[in-house]
Amino acid sequence: MAKEVVSIEDLPGVGPATAEKLVEAGFSDLMSLAVATPAMLKEAADVGEATAMKIIMAAREAADVGGFETGLEVMKRREGLKKLTTGSQQLDDMLGRGLETQAITEFYGEFGSGKTQIAHQLAVNVQLPEDKGGLGGHAVYIDTENTFRPERIKQMATAQELDPDEVLSRIHVARAFNSDHQILLVDKAGELAKEYPVKLLIIDSLTAHFRAEFIGRGALSDRQQKLNIHMHALQRFADVNNAVVYVTNQVQTNPGIMFGDPTRPIGGNIVGHTATYRVYIRKSKGEKRIARLVDSPSLPEREVVISVTEAGIRD
Repeated sequence: MAKEVVSIEDLPGVGPATAEKLVEAGFSDLMSLAVATPAMLKEAADVGEATAMKIIMAAREAADVGGFETGLEVMKRREGLKKLTTGSQQLDDMLGRGLETQAITEFYGEFGSGKTQIAHQLAVNVQLPEDKGGLGGHAVYIDTENTFRPERIKQMATAQELDPDEVLSRIHVARAFNSDHQILLVDKAGELAKEYPVKLLIIDSLTAHFRAEFIGRGALSDRQQKLNIHMHALQRFADVNNAVVYVTNQVQTNPGIMFGDPTRPIGGNIVGHTATYRVYIRKSKGEKRIARLVDSPSLPEREVVISVTEAGIRD
C-alpha cells in the first residue's frame, strides 16, 4: 500500500537532506512544489530533472491541484469577505469600503510617502470590532527594513482610546534578514494563525531584499521566479485565514518616460498581476498624501487626499 503523502518528506525522491534544501529555498509545502518548474527544483535541491519532475507530479497529486468548484461555491466563499478600515473614510471608499480579506493590497511609493504609517494604522485597526471597521484579530508584521516602531503603535492606539500595551501584545513582529528568511516567515505566520486569530499580514517592504540580492539583468529571471512563489504563498495565507494581506513596495524611475510620472513599482508583472489592489501613494504639502487606485478587479481608477497625523491616518 502506498504511503499517504502529507508532507514534503513523504514525496518520492525526497529524503531529509533534500527536504531541508527545498524548505530553505522557500518550498515549504506541497502546493509550492506543485506549482514549481523542474528547473527551479533542480537548482534548489541539486537533483536531476527526472527526479524534479517526479517530485512535482507527486506533489500535484497530493495537493489536489486543479480541482474545480462551482460558481455557487465561489460565491459562498466570497460572501465571507470582510473589510478592514484604514482610518480614512475617503481611502476606505476608494478601496470599496476598506482593505479586503482574501486579497493582497499593495501600496507603492517613494520613501516617506506614508506606506509604513498605513501599515502601523492597519495593525491597530485590525483589532477593532467589526462594527468599528476592524476584524477583531491579531496582526503579523514582517519587517524587512527595520521600520516597525512600537512608539507609533502606542500613539495610534491611544488616539482610539485603546490600551497601547494590549494592542502591542496582539501584533507579532519578525525582522526578515534576507529573501529566504522572508519567505520562511510567511510559513511561520501560517503556523501562528493556527494559534491566534491572525486577520492581517503585513510585509514592509515586499521587494527590498529581492532587489538587493538579485542584481543585474542576468539575475532577473531567478528573482521573478522566487517572487512569484512568495506572492502565491501570500495569496494562499489570505484565502486560508480569510485575512487581509498588506504589502508595501518601493519605486524606481523609468528615464524613458518623457511625460507623466516616471516612477513605477519594483517587481514587474509578477507583483502587478498577483496583487489584487494596487495603490500609488505620494507626498503632498505637509501632512497630506495623495493615494491613487491604479489597479483593481472591479473598482474604477480614482484618487483621494488623506492626512498622516500624530493620531494616525485620517481624511
